[in-house]
Amino acid sequence: MGANEAFDVRADDDSEPGDASKSGQAVRRRIVVVAATPDGVIGSGGDLPWRLRRDLQRFKRTTMGGVLVMGRKTFDSIGRPLPGRQTVVITAQSDWSAAGVVVAPGPSEALRQADQLIAPGDSKDASGLEDDQRRCPVFVVGGATIYQALLPECDELWLTTVLSRISGDVHLSMDRSRWRAVETVRYPAGAADQMPTEFHRLVRR
Repeated sequence: MGANEAFDVRADDDSEPGDASKSGQAVRRRIVVVAATPDGVIGSGGDLPWRLRRDLQRFKRTTMGGVLVMGRKTFDSIGRPLPGRQTVVITAQSDWSAAGVVVAPGPSEALRQADQLIAPGDSKDASGLEDDQRRCPVFVVGGATIYQALLPECDELWLTTVLSRISGDVHLSMDRSRWRAVETVRYPAGAADQMPTEFHRLVRR
């Protein structure tokens, strides 16, 4: 998802990303979702440099009901809030707004906002939402600067490796040694996908 972003990394106070979990406040499971080539290309000209229908279908299926956190340029590339999900947009533009989204000035505030929202998929039974298992995850979906800021705060990494050498103007550097693969599935190129891919579900070591 997405391309590079520019935003103010400062929040409204002096707290850092992850402070909510350290203080005991209920937080959502946090997952980075990204597609990249082996050398880290994730975007070109403000868009994705590939067409992977299977990957888009998985993205829709697995993020449904949760909270999406993204930068303004990523939101602009999508053009609207995605149905069935809450959306938090990070931007330094204090006068920016869009119908149906929550606006945050930086990554710390975005995570706080996401934790406080009631997402479409959250359980609403009598026991409430204090149990984290009843709360759908936060999905961090781009662009590159947002990924770099929030990767250290996420529990899982859902990585689609696009097995092709593609030129692009947006790159993401990830230290794979910090993650352990728990699922890997390979898909060939075909009618649904322009290029072969591998889907990796990784958890933090």
